[in-house]
Amino acid sequence: MWCDNCLLLLPLRGGAMAWAIIIALYSIAGGIFLLIRGQFLYFTYPEWYIYGGIGVTVGGIAIITFLALSNRSYIWTRVCKFVWPFIVVISAIRAILMIVELQRGKSNIVWECQNGGQLWNATTTATNTITTTTDTSETFPAGFCSAGFSSIYVVFIVALLIDLVFQIYMYFMTWRYQKRLEHYASLKGPFAGGYYNA
Repeated sequence: MWCDNCLLLLPLRGGAMAWAIIIALYSIAGGIFLLIRGQFLYFTYPEWYIYGGIGVTVGGIAIITFLALSNRSYIWTRVCKFVWPFIVVISAIRAILMIVELQRGKSNIVWECQNGGQLWNATTTATNTITTTTDTSETFPAGFCSAGFSSIYVVFIVALLIDLVFQIYMYFMTWRYQKRLEHYASLKGPFAGGYYNA
């Protein structure tokens, strides 16, 4: 038996397009945040660029998925169906690393909040002097300090888990739409017995 609507929360094509836009919006926004302010949360040089780059990449794949679904493109739907499992695995590894590294940097984040939101670095804390070798116009967002580290940590964990669930469901809807295209393409036309000739 073929089930066209099993496990669907929204209509297949329109719902998948809306889901892709939601993923694209929050992934690109989160990626840009990490690219701009990630050094306040992660303290090994290229780390925040990698995390932010992965977020922007996920947003880009979601936009490509949206375009593939909006054009009813069988080829691009297959490409997206092929790419999403890799994106999910990379995002899962990123989520684990982000959570572990955020916990490792707890004392540095607390130091940033106690010192007016300025960026932590090892030389500043070792000499107990504040140097102005970098641009001091950027400070740690005050909302993070007022919330406290434990709240930030819980929000990051929950957000990363929700992100993984959204991506897995996006893969499912892409796979499901590709199967629908294959299923209906194999049906006979109005000639030779009608659309639903077995």
